[in-house]
Amino acid sequence: MLLQIHDGTLSAGSQTVLSHFHFEIRGREKIAVIGSNGAGKTTFLRLLAGELSLDRDDKSVSRGIVTSRKLTVGLLGQQAFPDPSITVEEALLKACPCPDQFDRDRFDWEQEYDRIFTGFGLHKEDKIKPLQQFSGGEQTKIALIRLLLMKPDLLLLDEPTNHLDPASVEWLEDYLRDYGSAAVIVSHDRFFLDRIADTVYELSNRTLTRYAGNYSAFRMQKQKNIRLQQKAYDRQQEERKRLEELIERFKHKPRKAAFARSRKKMLERMPQIPKPAPEESRHFTDAILPRIPGPRWVLEAEHLKVGYDHVLVELSLRIRRGQKIGIIGPNGAGKSAFLKTAAGLLPPLKGKCLLGNHVETAYFDQMSAELFSDQTAAEHFHSCFPALTQKEVRNILGAFLFSGKHASKRVRDLSGGERSRLVLAELFHSAPNFFLLDEPTNHMDLPARETLESAFRAYTGTLLFVSHDRYFLQQTADALLIFENEGVSYYPFGYQHYIEHCKKRAWSSSLSAQVQAEEQALISGLRSVPKAERRRLPEISPDEIFREWKLGIAEESLQQIRQKLEQLLAEKDAFKAWKNNEYEQQFINRLEALNQAYTDACLNWYEEWTEFHPEDS
Repeated sequence: MLLQIHDGTLSAGSQTVLSHFHFEIRGREKIAVIGSNGAGKTTFLRLLAGELSLDRDDKSVSRGIVTSRKLTVGLLGQQAFPDPSITVEEALLKACPCPDQFDRDRFDWEQEYDRIFTGFGLHKEDKIKPLQQFSGGEQTKIALIRLLLMKPDLLLLDEPTNHLDPASVEWLEDYLRDYGSAAVIVSHDRFFLDRIADTVYELSNRTLTRYAGNYSAFRMQKQKNIRLQQKAYDRQQEERKRLEELIERFKHKPRKAAFARSRKKMLERMPQIPKPAPEESRHFTDAILPRIPGPRWVLEAEHLKVGYDHVLVELSLRIRRGQKIGIIGPNGAGKSAFLKTAAGLLPPLKGKCLLGNHVETAYFDQMSAELFSDQTAAEHFHSCFPALTQKEVRNILGAFLFSGKHASKRVRDLSGGERSRLVLAELFHSAPNFFLLDEPTNHMDLPARETLESAFRAYTGTLLFVSHDRYFLQQTADALLIFENEGVSYYPFGYQHYIEHCKKRAWSSSLSAQVQAEEQALISGLRSVPKAERRRLPEISPDEIFREWKLGIAEESLQQIRQKLEQLLAEKDAFKAWKNNEYEQQFINRLEALNQAYTDACLNWYEEWTEFHPEDS
């Protein structure tokens, strides 16, 4: 056990953040601490860093914070560097444990220094620049580099992915997974937590609850625990009601008075099972239907050039009804410009962009959420839909986390995330068949994001959205538009599949480089062999063998399914001859299943083929 807190209480000023809580770090655990905004996550990190102390409690036998040995602790603080006039090199060299420039340990440290520095997207020439030349976000990034170079026994990170570009976040994920010591991380990036954390602590109701696994495992286990607790609570309430009825029935009957007293004692001694607190997020179990389904093809673009004063990107595509397409790519690639063009808010610079007949669009971006009204949230929503009753307004807003007093808050007093949620509730109730969204989860906390994910999963219309929230992409999108290198490519699978595909391509590229190196060694070896002996040596490239092996597996699967299709079609006349509806339906079901299997096999073969022919894909 690296660190343990038993029966501790933590306060910030006059407010109790955690009461009689338990916490422990086992070995090299990577722990995520999650909770709603203002729950006290940062305060808890400051406690672990030694900046705060547990409350004194003379009645408790707790020894406070207990560690297995003396630990070095590193916290990524808010104030990165007290003296911004020094250079990056001077600031980072303070983390070097070896002052001797010619020592082997110093050499290893500088190698690690260069690897981490360039891993965060910085250039070596940036080392000689003063810190004051960097933005606040870049200084935070440099502070994180310094912290990683110190390699503390306990690494404490508060929102480490803020100010990092996607490539730097992925690099940090890989680094932290291999980090040889423990880490406690507070972050709203759920995809990051999924890839890093092996333990989750939820900070809620002034206590910490431990869950094994990453963020997704925590969500599943928490929902399961709530269901089990609700069942236990309901059973106990039924039993209490039964006992109360028995007591009331027999307490005035002399022959049954003793029986009634025994049941009363049983009721008093029964341990109380608390009613589970409702989840902060909401889950939509029923399908959310558009007002009208709309056409089969929702949007068609042909040689469409989009941009503001100059062309940012050109693309041609068709979007089918019911698709949920996420748009990804670097800033400035033209993602938002395409979304505005598709919504009709920005004219095309060239080419065609046509919506299908009876397509009803709903467009959302951060400007849509700029509401400043003295009306309450409920009054504002009712003014948009005056035909609704007050009860209907409350029910709809409650589904989007505006329940009770939250619906009575003035619109001008709502946070940015709450205003976005209010606008999205209006758009959902208007029931369009084509949503166009630009960063819908910005400024939202985790419950709000999970509620929105659930709503869009239940939505049966068409969805086209831009987002940097990788977990939202993973949960919502079933296809991707990838903006990169001044072009757009369509990926027909979800975000997780895309990540795995990119890794496989990177692996194939490294394998190809390794094979080329082996071929060079083979050529060098051939030069030293007498000419008469050379013809005896195999001259097949290992790269070709590997390629043929991978494509052969995919082609073999295709061939097998093709043979089954041919065999089934050969039996078609026999099915007709039987003139039996049952056999005809059986034939149709088998044919549809084989067609789907053949389509999947074709996509699998194409994916393998594109790994070795990227220039033709």
